Amino acid sequence: MKLKHLSFFHQNSRSYSVLFILLIFIASCARDYVTGKRTFNLVSEQEEVKIGKEADPSISAQYGLYNDPELSAYIDNIGQKIAAISHRPKLKYTFRVVDSPIVNAFALPGGWIYFTRGILAHFNSEEELAGVMGHEIGHVVARHGAEQMSKAQLAGIGLAGMSIFSPELARFGELAQVGVGLLFLKFGRSQESESDRLGVEYSTKLGYDAHKMADFFRTIARLSESAEGSLPNFLSTHPNPVDRESTVNRLAGEWQKKINFKPLKINSRDYYKRIDGLVYGNDPRQGFVENQTFYHPEMQFQFPVPETWKIANMPTIVQMASPDEKAYIQFSLALEKTLAAAADKFVQENKLTVINRQNTKINEFNALLVDAKHETETQSIRVLTYYIQKDKNIFSFQGLAKTADYESKKNDLYYVMTGFRQLTDQNALNKKPLRIRIETVNNPDTFKNVMKLFRMKEDLFPELAILNGVEESARLNKGDIVKIIRE
Repeated sequence: MKLKHLSFFHQNSRSYSVLFILLIFIASCARDYVTGKRTFNLVSEQEEVKIGKEADPSISAQYGLYNDPELSAYIDNIGQKIAAISHRPKLKYTFRVVDSPIVNAFALPGGWIYFTRGILAHFNSEEELAGVMGHEIGHVVARHGAEQMSKAQLAGIGLAGMSIFSPELARFGELAQVGVGLLFLKFGRSQESESDRLGVEYSTKLGYDAHKMADFFRTIARLSESAEGSLPNFLSTHPNPVDRESTVNRLAGEWQKKINFKPLKINSRDYYKRIDGLVYGNDPRQGFVENQTFYHPEMQFQFPVPETWKIANMPTIVQMASPDEKAYIQFSLALEKTLAAAADKFVQENKLTVINRQNTKINEFNALLVDAKHETETQSIRVLTYYIQKDKNIFSFQGLAKTADYESKKNDLYYVMTGFRQLTDQNALNKKPLRIRIETVNNPDTFKNVMKLFRMKEDLFPELAILNGVEESARLNKGDIVKIIRE
């Protein structure tokens, strides 16, 4: 009887669960702006805008905004024109240029769209920019971020469950979620395809040749195959560039026939003028890595970077990860005024169990070591932290590794943290950023010979060819514009 009763209860529970999900689905259907059909979404449009608005300051702080008002106004102007002819023209859109060398563009729910200076450096026309802009606006129009959030909520995850630690510890790689905004950067294949279609549609309607958008997919495909072996972030969130180049070219042709396309009159030199002087690559004023050492000229410090470790340098934090991603280090400026206050806050907010805490010295600087652990029902994390006083600033090193991996990783953690020292090397202190410089070809010649005339190093030729959207073997004509990089 008990078994039969129990079985009946489970059967009804399953029925009630299905009915509950069905009721949620019915109550949460919204109209798709693109297709006009009903679609499932647990996130209201008001919530969508609120989420984007709340995430924007952290994204801006984490990456930093690029200080070029004219360039920012130019990007905003193109973005607003495309948004105005989109399927959601009444939504308020915000466009930002972030100070990052990575090749990326991304959108947050509610109308916040970001372009890195790295991606702007790799565009070779306003048409390429407009196509990618239309793509990112497409993500907002189709509410792809809200869809991803709805799937997570339906799976019982919820936004709060996306992180295993408090917000401060939640910045670390795969052990926790890196910032709320990054939840929305990865979309499914069908969502990317839809945004490609919308990018072609919007840019074509404004008179831009969307075939140029396809050209950019060739650029990022070449970036992924470059000798450095580094995968641009744009590729990690926008897969299969080769296939998409072909698809976008086909869509561009179809849309141009559909609307009796009349191309916009664009001065091809205008875009190049906009990016002349753009900082290229890592800006040494914000810190740079050279010879397995991280240098920060403005704040005059340095510390070592373990060989083969990956490093991400952002305006407010530096993050490092071991090759197997089993250990992480984050370096940042603490807001507290004393070493003890900084340590106390971190331990309390993250509910850490302290194993060892002691005052010490790191080279000539006063420091505080806190060795602790964070345990949940599912895992145990070892957290090694150093707080270092330099002048009036307190710097924080926070290292993470699962307890099972800690013994094999602790030497690397100590190596980085105890290697913090004053920067005195004048070459590092005076290092200037590389910038995009725009030049005109005076005589017909090969790309390689033109680069030699502009005194570019031969080991930069492959990178420069990708930057210019040409092959190294290409022949250039008199009057062609090329991008070079120098201080």
